[in-house]
Amino acid sequence: MRFGLLVVCGCISSVAVGAEWVGFRGPVPEQVTAESLPAVWTPSEHVRWRTELIGVGQSSPVVWNDQVYVTTVEGPNKENCHVTAYRLNTGERLWQGSLENASPTESTVYVSKAAPTAVVDAGGVVVLFEGGNLIALSHSGERRWERNLVKEYGSVESRHGLSSSLLESGDNVIVWIERQADPYILAINKKTGENVWKTPGLGATAWSSPITLTVGGQKQLVFSATGFVRGVEPATGEILWTLEGISGNATPSPCVVGDGLLLVGASDGRGESGGGKAADSNGLIRVTKNSEGKFTAEFVWRAKRATCSFGSPLVHDGFAYFVNRTGVLFCLDVATGEEIYAERTPESCWATPLGVGDRIYLVGQKGTTTVIKAGRQFEVLSKNRLWEAEPKAETPPAGAPGQGGPPGFGEGKIQYAVAALPGCLLIRTGDELFCVGE
Repeated sequence: MRFGLLVVCGCISSVAVGAEWVGFRGPVPEQVTAESLPAVWTPSEHVRWRTELIGVGQSSPVVWNDQVYVTTVEGPNKENCHVTAYRLNTGERLWQGSLENASPTESTVYVSKAAPTAVVDAGGVVVLFEGGNLIALSHSGERRWERNLVKEYGSVESRHGLSSSLLESGDNVIVWIERQADPYILAINKKTGENVWKTPGLGATAWSSPITLTVGGQKQLVFSATGFVRGVEPATGEILWTLEGISGNATPSPCVVGDGLLLVGASDGRGESGGGKAADSNGLIRVTKNSEGKFTAEFVWRAKRATCSFGSPLVHDGFAYFVNRTGVLFCLDVATGEEIYAERTPESCWATPLGVGDRIYLVGQKGTTTVIKAGRQFEVLSKNRLWEAEPKAETPPAGAPGQGGPPGFGEGKIQYAVAALPGCLLIRTGDELFCVGE
């Protein structure tokens, strides 16, 4: 496996203070406020820069100081994997690292394309590609360490590919390879690239990403796969608890609400407006520790109608938000599960909604970002686009090929991810990166 580095610009501009988006879903830095973010934009207004990416991908950009990192794959069989660094202030390409895919697969709309989101910290960026390539780079693009997981643990065969993002856990990075045979989870030292522990995966369909939950001051790793949600000890990989009886939870990732509290999302998978068994799997879970030191998990409440699409649920300022496959936004009281409203929005969301201050950003699949007022009253503040709307395609019937398909299914330009930084939003499509700001 080779690694090539192309340095486009050797100079580094002044650092943008507080500009950090360290992995999947951020987190949003404290410096970001609603007032500092754009609320209105068009293809010709308030777009600070846009750049065409080399190849295509579905991961979220990650940011450290003045550098934005994006992953893509290129070629008919995704044979080339790229990590590219851009300057946050201008969109200028700084460097690009390329390597050969450890297990090339035909590039189609049914299979993920550079879907796992990287993690970044002061030491650099760690990147996983669905073909089994795992690599750590410095902020100047130099290779720190590199691993071929296919060579070490066998081929990565997964229906529709891998989408689980990396997760930072102290000095380690968590790698989740949920494949058809012999799935596994790795904790790898970020500095050395060596295994800290390896444990079996969940053995179920999953394109969701692991998260960190704190229960009574003790951190846990949480994984969501079809049929159940599981808590794992970060230091050893030991299973701490499992909650079964869940359906449709393969793609949305859980969202932390508070100490021992998780919001779980699930999709009905049929393109309908909600309800049914999947809605019963959307709800609030409480994890507790008994006097014997054992953990248990149970639902506090279950939704009656609310379901997700590919995007995960959002908790913001006391309310839970779910966007289903037809673009209906459900707002529930996060403490009780009471449905506050259900309102139709222009599009479904493959990117997870973003909540900042008194605003909720719904980054729509086909290019419309709807900004609504956070809270009990549904109020649309603006509808925004980064490119002119395409002619509306005929909706395929329920059960048609692709209905309920994997993350990444769909034709045309799709908004996959959003990152919030002081003064701007980064929005990523398959082949472009946009910076929106005043």
